[in-house]
Amino acid sequence: MEKLQQMASDFWTWLQTQVLIPDALIQIVLVIGFAILAHFAAKLINRKITAISQRGKLLSKIEDFIDPLYFPAVLLIFIVIAQVAGKLLGYPVEVLIIAGNLATAWIVIRLLTRFITNQQLARTVALLIWVIAALNIFNLLKPLIQILESAAIQIGDTTVSAYNIIWGLLTLIFFVWVAVALSKIIEAQLKTIRGVTPSVRVLLVKVSKIFLITIAFLVGLNTMGIDLTALAVFGGALGVGLGFGLQKVVSNFISGVVLVMDKSIKPGDVIEIQDTFGTINKMAARYTSVITRDGTEYLIPNEDMVTQPVINWSHTNRVVRRKIPVTVAYKTDLYRAREIMNEAAAAHERALEDPKPITHVLGFGDSGVELQLRFWINDPENGVTNVSSEVMLFIWDKFQEEGIEFPYPQRVIHFAGDTPSKKRKLKKKKSR
Repeated sequence: MEKLQQMASDFWTWLQTQVLIPDALIQIVLVIGFAILAHFAAKLINRKITAISQRGKLLSKIEDFIDPLYFPAVLLIFIVIAQVAGKLLGYPVEVLIIAGNLATAWIVIRLLTRFITNQQLARTVALLIWVIAALNIFNLLKPLIQILESAAIQIGDTTVSAYNIIWGLLTLIFFVWVAVALSKIIEAQLKTIRGVTPSVRVLLVKVSKIFLITIAFLVGLNTMGIDLTALAVFGGALGVGLGFGLQKVVSNFISGVVLVMDKSIKPGDVIEIQDTFGTINKMAARYTSVITRDGTEYLIPNEDMVTQPVINWSHTNRVVRRKIPVTVAYKTDLYRAREIMNEAAAAHERALEDPKPITHVLGFGDSGVELQLRFWINDPENGVTNVSSEVMLFIWDKFQEEGIEFPYPQRVIHFAGDTPSKKRKLKKKKSR
C-alpha cells in the first residue's frame, strides 16, 4: 500500500508540474481543436476524392487504401504547423511534439494494416509501433538503442550487436512483405495486358518474386552489419548442399520454368495426365494445380508434367473432335442411320456447325455394320463425356422411333462328322 501511495503521489506531482500547467493545457486544447477541424476536413476530402475516383478505375482502387489516412494525416499537418509557429514565436511545444509522434504512429499503423491481411500479424505490428512511439515520447528510445548496441559480439572483422540483429530482422520482414506485395501488384497488372500470354505471365511473376525476395534478403543481411563478400564461400557450400538435399524441389522448379518457356501448357488449358482430366488452375514453382470436373484439385509435381505423357486438349486451339462408335444390324438402311446420327450431333448446342458432323462406315463386323459419328466442340473445359452422352441418348431415341436395331453378338454352331447309330433289331426268342 505504501508503494502504491508513493506511485500515486509521484503521478499526481507529475500531472501538476507537467500537464496541469497553463502552457500544457493550452497545447492540449489546441490538439483537441485540431482533431475537430481534422474530422470535418477529412469528410470534405473524402467526398471530393470519391467524386473524382468515379471517373477512373486506378484512383478508385487507391482510394480504398488512403481513405483511413485522411483524418490522422490532416491532424498531423495541423500539429506540425502549430509546432513551427510555436517555435518561431518562442512558445513551448512539448505536448504538440508528443501529439505529432502519436499521429505519425497512427498513420504508419493504418497504412501497414491496410496491406496486412492477417489480423494477428496486423495487431502485432500495431503494438510494436505504439511501443516504439511510447518509448520515443518518454525519451527512452535512445537509451534503449545504446544498451542494445553495447551488447555486441565480434565475428572475425565484423561486429554484430543485438540492435543490428533486431533491426536487420525487422528490415528483412518488412522488405520480404514489400517484395510479396509488389509481386502481387505486378501479377495483377500483367493480367490487364492483353499481349502477354499466360505462360509468359507466370514466368515474369516467378522471376520478379524471386528477384525481389533475394534483394530483400541481401538488404536485411546488410542491415545486420554482415559483410556480403564473406558469404561467397559459404554461399557456394550452401548451394552444393542444397543441390544434393533438395534435388526434387530444384527439379520441380526447373521443370516449372521449362513448362513456362516452351508454352506446352498454360493456365486454362484442358489436360489429361495419369488418369486425371481437368483444367489447369495455377502453375506454381513446385507444382501445377489441375481442377477436375468433380471439383477435386490435384497438385501434380512439375517434374511429372515434363517427364510423363500429357494430353493437352487445347494446346494449339480449343477445338476438339469427339468420336462415337455405333453398330447397327445388317438389315438397317445405312443412309438413314447416318442421317440420324448427323442430326443428333448437329442438334446439340455445343457442337460446331463448321466442321459439320459426319458419320463414316468403318467396317462390317461379326454382329453388324460398324459406324462412327465425328463432330467438333470448342469448349473442352466444360466436359467431353457429357456431350457424347447426350448425343448418344438422342441417337437411341431416334433409332427406337425408326425401328433401327442395335445388334448383339450371335453365334451359329454346326455339328458335323457324327451320324446317328443304327438301332439293332432285337430278335425275340421263341419260347419253348
